[in-house]
Amino acid sequence: MHGIPRGLVFAIYYPILAAVGVPANLAVIVILPQRTCGLSRCILFYLLAMAVTDLLIMVIVVILNRIVGIYFPFSILSMTSICSIRAVLNFAGVDISAWLTVAFTFDRFVAISCQKLKITYCTVRTAAWVTVFISAVVGVKNTFMYLVYEPMYVVNNVAWFCGVKAIFYKSPEWAAYDWIRIILTPCLPFILILLLNALTVRHILAANRARRRLRTQSNGEKQSDPEMEKRRTSVVLLFAISGSFILLYLLFFMSTGYARVQTSLILQGTIPVIPLHIFSNKSDTRFSY
Repeated sequence: MHGIPRGLVFAIYYPILAAVGVPANLAVIVILPQRTCGLSRCILFYLLAMAVTDLLIMVIVVILNRIVGIYFPFSILSMTSICSIRAVLNFAGVDISAWLTVAFTFDRFVAISCQKLKITYCTVRTAAWVTVFISAVVGVKNTFMYLVYEPMYVVNNVAWFCGVKAIFYKSPEWAAYDWIRIILTPCLPFILILLLNALTVRHILAANRARRRLRTQSNGEKQSDPEMEKRRTSVVLLFAISGSFILLYLLFFMSTGYARVQTSLILQGTIPVIPLHIFSNKSDTRFSY
């Protein structure tokens, strides 16, 4: 948990990201229901769910949090009560996106590797229930983050901005909650996606070798196999989504690790911190450093 990135690079980067990400996700949401593109309804449901989640992330995290925080730092969205809600929505959106990627990866693993379970599991109904379950659990998990923040400044009896309470880093209960939160997202999804992809690839390679031998023995020559082509399409889609997730979260791991090292050094007194307090009354506002 760290502040909004500042500087010219971020001031340019986030508007470009929003300008590209919002139309792209809207296009996916509009086009996918109209064209199946040779994909099953279950795959389409997961893709739509992820597109909707990514669109919400663009709006809540990128626009309302990053862009507004850079260009309009003293807007109503910066009031402590509102920015605490924004923080909860930020964490929830990212968590839902991560676990929907896990759910999609597991669905493809079942479809390719578990033919008996595929009939009952790889359905739109199951995908809908999985999406609802993920959203509910993530919502409950991140609700506690609302209690983590306190006002950074108080101006004319109005609390502004969100600072993490010191007890969050000192309390064993909060420390345990923070570790559970980090393990659930992104550590566990990261590991599960790597594991499921490895198992899927191993199964596909073994199945393809077996099918190739059988077709060569029966036909005497290699011919195109519609089933292998279908699996190849599914694997390309799976790796495109899972690979993007892994690459994005590698950056998250690095930034989170850096932020935690900085926080530890601050708490240990290695890095000095100059306290800032704002005192105000009805007639005057004073800044004390």
